[in-house]
Amino acid sequence: MRCKQMLSLSVVTVLLAASLAGCGTSSTAPSAVSSEAPSSAASSAASEVTETAALPDGVYTAEFDTDSGMFHANEACDGKGTLTVKDGKMTFHVSLVSKKIVNLYPGLAADAEAHKTDWLLPTTDTVTYSDGTSEEVYGYDIPVTALDEDFSLAILGSKGTWYDHTVSVRNAQPKTEEVSETPADGEYTVSVALEGGSGRATVESPAALTVADGKMTATIVWSSPNYDYMIVDSEKYLPTNTEGNSTFEIPVAALDTPLDVVGDTVAMSTPHEIEYTLTFASASLIEAK
Repeated sequence: MRCKQMLSLSVVTVLLAASLAGCGTSSTAPSAVSSEAPSSAASSAASEVTETAALPDGVYTAEFDTDSGMFHANEACDGKGTLTVKDGKMTFHVSLVSKKIVNLYPGLAADAEAHKTDWLLPTTDTVTYSDGTSEEVYGYDIPVTALDEDFSLAILGSKGTWYDHTVSVRNAQPKTEEVSETPADGEYTVSVALEGGSGRATVESPAALTVADGKMTATIVWSSPNYDYMIVDSEKYLPTNTEGNSTFEIPVAALDTPLDVVGDTVAMSTPHEIEYTLTFASASLIEAK
């Protein structure tokens, strides 16, 4: 079984992304708070200082354990997700079973409405099952303070009710990536997964991919017109358009391998360079007609 992510938005900046994971935005409505498990003392885990990770910086595969048969990793991912460690801080990306969970909150359901800025936004992930069929589901980038330890994670369902759950991220193993071959010269479309930033930006997927003389170039279209340049491998790239959402043509070193990029946004009062990763899924490659 294979688990692929299409688009992403993450909660924290990541060093590398994994092809198991990818973006989307979600709209939520204010909701009543209900609990599947008793809620104890109110606390906001998202606002607490993240502990130093026991693992060195890098990308790992890890198991996602939950207390629910309804809230768990997608079966295409074999119960696992991708753990990224950067500067001693850990973020875990997991693809869920559907789009019915519209937000997560690192803490208790009773505290979620008072800490909306700490809600985790979904990414739109494409998972591929063993029979070859694919499906779009929601994924999440979850901050993790400790491995192999239970922590509270509230979920918001599509009906507007928060529920308490206890989860853990366990058995982290270094992730090994197989480098895919460069396709033959031509025009293609390919699914692209974005991770990093605040979780609000997305890129269009699938993206156009051009291969010429064995070198790949992707056309990246952002979800806003506010990106004035990108940086890839220390090279600055300017938009190819002057109207509409920011569009760039950037080199792609390899498929199925996270590509570190920087996007400079002018949406805020002062420009900000934001680190992202883009992963182009070889399994989704289709020759353009």
